[in-house]
Amino acid sequence: MATAVGSQDEADAGGQVDTAVWDLARPAGPSRVPGVVISGFRDRGPAPVDHRLDPHPVLTLALACGDSAPVIYDHTGMQQSGSLVTGLGFGSGGAARIRATQVEWLQLRLSPAIARTVLGVGPADLEGSVVSLDDLWGAGRAARLQQQLGETPSWERRFALVEEVLASRFANTHTIAPELSWAWDQIIATQGRIRIDNLATELGWTRKRLWSRFHTHLGLPPKRAATLVRFDHAATRLAVGEETARVAAECGYTDQSHLHRDVVSFTGVTPSSLAGESLVPVDDLPWADHVPRLTGADGG
Repeated sequence: MATAVGSQDEADAGGQVDTAVWDLARPAGPSRVPGVVISGFRDRGPAPVDHRLDPHPVLTLALACGDSAPVIYDHTGMQQSGSLVTGLGFGSGGAARIRATQVEWLQLRLSPAIARTVLGVGPADLEGSVVSLDDLWGAGRAARLQQQLGETPSWERRFALVEEVLASRFANTHTIAPELSWAWDQIIATQGRIRIDNLATELGWTRKRLWSRFHTHLGLPPKRAATLVRFDHAATRLAVGEETARVAAECGYTDQSHLHRDVVSFTGVTPSSLAGESLVPVDDLPWADHVPRLTGADGG
């Protein structure tokens, strides 16, 4: 069964809760397709959602349920609505936003290692951008899925429907080389703190070969990927109110200034501003659960 894991509320300047914004639901078990994490969102407040989108080390597929859909604005102010895909690092600089009113949608976080399998294009083609699912799957297929999700009454059945779609695409397409899947999972398992030279050594590759193949097939150079993963982990901890000094020390930053520079670069705001600003109730969604792996690597 699907599980409702929490909700997030907006508060006024005096600390009083103004209006509930959304509920979050998650499948009871892991996805049957490796490299995918699925959540369901339902906006239940009278006021529109208007939220900054921060970058993540994954691709995100937002599947609208029915006629109402979220609208995403990129750094240029251009907007996209409907079922959408955001690439690795989308939102860097803090200028991207999501706006929605009384909508329901499914969010699929996709490891870049399976992006081509699920979406039909490689992660390098989508880096830092937002595109309509119509452009990737065709308007007919995307529209049918959106209509089916809107007509499906429960999160549990919606999750099952999407799993069937993903499984059919996954069964007919090859994934990337296992060495690259392993390298990606090591970066995730170490929360971005692994040395890239060590990755190359473990694989028996030169650093240049690792950089080239990683960038081509996973969409980012390995060092950039590790930086983004480290930031994402730190931002999750900051968003639930952990102290900046502790986060900097435990997430592998040289000092608080180093963390401050990273957060400002990725979000456009300071670390202290991240507390309570997460798009999802991160206390109910641990970092390890929302950055999908493929191989189950433990970082050892």
